[in-house]
Amino acid sequence: MRTAPYQPLLFRILHGLSALLVIGALISGFLVYDSWDGRMIRLGLTNSDRNLIDIHGTFGFFLFFVFIGFAIYSLSAGRKRLVQARSLQQLTEVGQPVWWVALQRIANTLMLFAAALAVVSGKFQDENWLPNGETNHIWYFVHIAAWAVVLISFLIHLSMSAKVGGIPLLTSMLNWKWRDEDRFVQQCQQLIARFRSPKS
Repeated sequence: MRTAPYQPLLFRILHGLSALLVIGALISGFLVYDSWDGRMIRLGLTNSDRNLIDIHGTFGFFLFFVFIGFAIYSLSAGRKRLVQARSLQQLTEVGQPVWWVALQRIANTLMLFAAALAVVSGKFQDENWLPNGETNHIWYFVHIAAWAVVLISFLIHLSMSAKVGGIPLLTSMLNWKWRDEDRFVQQCQQLIARFRSPKS
């Protein structure tokens, strides 16, 4: 039976916040698309409600700040979870354990950069475009495409995480316990001790 791996506390915090905001942005973004555009897929779930645009924008606003921290962590301490030098070569070993790991790392990298593009392209849009029927702006297309890649990468990420680490890996992200040797915990403890110590 697999044991749950320990995930650094800072990674779990940033990963959890990013995941919640991305899911919220995906759902609200699709409702906006379904309400105001829907040229390719229209479910008719909502009416043309400007509040949906505001809600989607709110998720994007908070995601912008959380994502900066998550991106910095991912490109430094979390670099091993992204594409490696041999990842493309490992894709030729179909069905082998390294193939699943390589696919997961590629999905993680795609999702990271697609989310960055989605957040940035959102900043270049005008909230009046869709209510005014202006659905052919380049930044709108970039935004839609970026979120589509985020969704596909997110689904692959979940599937590969389940395949590579199983339920223990998935549940390890929901575990809020920490260890004293966790670097982030040590930094927090040092910061607290500094404020508690009497000033000389």
